[in-house]
Amino acid sequence: MSHRRIPKRKAVLAGAGAVGIAAAAILLPQANASQSDSGSDAAPRTMSAASAQDLLTRLGPELGDAYAGAYYDADRQRLVVNVAGDDNEAVDQVNEAGAVARNVENSMGELKSAANTLAAKATIPGTAWAVDPRTNEIRVTADRTVQGARWDKLESAVKSLGSGTARIAKSAGEFRTFLEGGDAIFGGGARCSLGFNVTTQDGAPGFLTAGHCGVAADKWSEDEGGAPIGTVQAATFPGDGDFALVTYDDPATQAPSTVDLGDAGTLDIVGADDAAVGQQVVRMGSTTGLDDGQVTGLNATVNYPEGTVTGLIQTDVCAEPGDSGGALFTREGVAIGLTSGGSGDCTSGGETFFQPVTTALAAVGAEIGTGAGNGAGDGNGNPGGAGDGDGAGSGGQDGVGGADAGQQDGLGQQDGSGQQDGSGQQDGLGQQDGSGQ
Repeated sequence: MSHRRIPKRKAVLAGAGAVGIAAAAILLPQANASQSDSGSDAAPRTMSAASAQDLLTRLGPELGDAYAGAYYDADRQRLVVNVAGDDNEAVDQVNEAGAVARNVENSMGELKSAANTLAAKATIPGTAWAVDPRTNEIRVTADRTVQGARWDKLESAVKSLGSGTARIAKSAGEFRTFLEGGDAIFGGGARCSLGFNVTTQDGAPGFLTAGHCGVAADKWSEDEGGAPIGTVQAATFPGDGDFALVTYDDPATQAPSTVDLGDAGTLDIVGADDAAVGQQVVRMGSTTGLDDGQVTGLNATVNYPEGTVTGLIQTDVCAEPGDSGGALFTREGVAIGLTSGGSGDCTSGGETFFQPVTTALAAVGAEIGTGAGNGAGDGNGNPGGAGDGDGAGSGGQDGVGGADAGQQDGLGQQDGSGQQDGSGQQDGLGQQDGSGQ
């Protein structure tokens, strides 16, 4: 794909403005440790995240009810697969496939049932929960506003689930959407960040942003007080997600699947895929620029003051007001999510939640880029074709994320790991930050 710059008025807010070279350096590969205990003596196979994703796509359905989630141990480069109960046949199957089998108490069915109980008993503003396959529990988080009777209600609901099913963690911050007045994209006195440029099912250019931005204003501009450039066509918030589709008022607007990183250059987005626990991801927003971290939970439920939002991605990546709608992506240029909200800031840290891009694309009938398709790479760095985002390399909600080789650094240049492998195929494509936040 072309890395040429587009004039500002035609760039459809593809970039976040000037982003320093030092900030962009976070796109370089980084290891993240996570636990991967196993009682098996079989030597697990080291693999890239993309290979792990591909393996789990095949292995997960074969395990049936014994499958209790999985995550990618980036530090050891292993796929860890939870096996519920004492199913020795499933353990052997996992080990023979080259993954690490880990016996756990809770099945996925039990954890999902527990999450439904929390939804019925503990839908309290300032709380959130998500299944954590690394602990085989539901991680419940309560922000600083959950006190007194509300805390007692939450604690009672968690205790009713039984020992070893869920645990509560307290957040020093306050769960909120990251909407604020300021710069970036503007509507109705609010400031948000553009997520990813898309092409609608009618072939019109547009972009995705947060749903709470879409319900805050119908028209959006690229300058505060400036003429509108886009109109909201669909917005979901609160409820089953936090996403909005905005189409450009000028149908001739160029909406390339590239993102301007300011002085650091441009990067390409090659498709979209589901998130995975343990996956290393990068976020960009109009307030804080680039930051990175790890996916810590999936199918998260967040109880914002405005209402409950379900089906989100939970991470330890920081964000601040004005970053709402900005993109979450991988180093390989795969779109993962749109910034929704969370607690804390980029000084103290905190929890941040993201709308899955694949869900948003399916809901609004759009594709990332022009004909780029919604499928992620095939594990060899080849972008997916037009489709529903479930091509090779997609492990669904419990899958493991994309490859960590062939990654571009923040300057859009491949590092040494981007050389061709023995098959003559590159291990990855240089990613965009994709945010345009």
